[in-house]
Amino acid sequence: MPKINTGRVLVGGLAAGVVANALDFVWYQFIMAADMEVLVQRLGLNRAVVEGTGMIATWTVVDFLYGILLVWTYAAIRPRCGAGPRTAVYAALVPFTAVTMFMYAYAAMGIFAMSAFAKGTVFFLITSIAAALAGASVYKEDS
Repeated sequence: MPKINTGRVLVGGLAAGVVANALDFVWYQFIMAADMEVLVQRLGLNRAVVEGTGMIATWTVVDFLYGILLVWTYAAIRPRCGAGPRTAVYAALVPFTAVTMFMYAYAAMGIFAMSAFAKGTVFFLITSIAAALAGASVYKEDS
């Protein structure tokens, strides 16, 4: 079985991270803005922290790390599932499912409104698949 091409995982992860960051910006600045406002109010969060450059930097890094995780997952399952978009979608579903289970538990506890959880989950699925497809298109095995 071929070894994972770490360099290509990183490059593909950066490509996936760019896609994830772009989509997350659109989702949370425009589509989920009202839901985020409700969450900030309900939880009594400090708006300066939530909207500050530190948080923007944090989420930017998280999206790049998530992109690397997506591409690493793709590289890990590629020998068994084959190269291509279908395997990239499978790779996206692994971390997506894990994260969604935890987010559901938070929603069930009342931290997030169930409607915001549902909407956010759909957006997260779209982002995960789009980012995995972008990252997988860059990934190649060592020759």
